[in-house]
Amino acid sequence: MTADVLPAALAEIREEFLELDEPERLQLLLEFSRELPEIPSAYADHPELTERVAECQSPVFIVLEVDGASADSIVTMHATAPAEAPTTRGFASILAQGISGLTAREVLAIPADFPQSLGLTRAVSPLRIAGMTGMLMRAKRQVQARIDAR
Repeated sequence: MTADVLPAALAEIREEFLELDEPERLQLLLEFSRELPEIPSAYADHPELTERVAECQSPVFIVLEVDGASADSIVTMHATAPAEAPTTRGFASILAQGISGLTAREVLAIPADFPQSLGLTRAVSPLRIAGMTGMLMRAKRQVQARIDAR
């Protein structure tokens, strides 16, 4: 992963994880799970406006908003994940917090291996890492689709 393309918010989150020992990284992931922002009622009341992340075993839904038609438009990510799936919910929270406020260009430049760079590959199952990768890929695809549609 090239550090120069990782947006500051995600680089800071990654550094938080890498500064910790492996067991403490799992604790930090659980803290992130408790910090997942509530999804706006416009989406909570209309779940058909969100996209299911099929790569996740737990029911995770995401939706990304882009405030304009250019690569410099600001992105906001919303996600839902059940409290009974704290690792998955933690990954959703990391992405929602790390992506919201970025430009579309920055979101599209996030390296696909960002989930693997958090130092959690031995602490959580490969399926969980694949789920986070799926969330990231779907988020990037939604951003690209919203720019292309304008």
